[in-house]
Amino acid sequence: MEDTNTQKAGKTLRGTVVGVEMKDTAKVAVARYVKHPKYKKFIKQVKKFLVHDPENTASVGDKVVIRESRPISKRKNFVLESNESTTK
Repeated sequence: MEDTNTQKAGKTLRGTVVGVEMKDTAKVAVARYVKHPKYKKFIKQVKKFLVHDPENTASVGDKVVIRESRPISKRKNFVLESNESTTK
């Protein structure tokens, strides 16, 4: 049976590389705006994800797209999908 569905599962996020000190891993900061429940003010929240980068292509300051995957280690659940800084 032929499988024509090539869509990959998992969340896709955009962020900025903030660290590449570890082997095969980049640290990516993803920012989002959330509304404060009491004061109704929009607040910028930043969360950092460890991302699997097996070819070590990311460098600090790059804009990247990351995709959720199976757990690779205790804190690493995302893989580097594309690097928007090098494709332009």
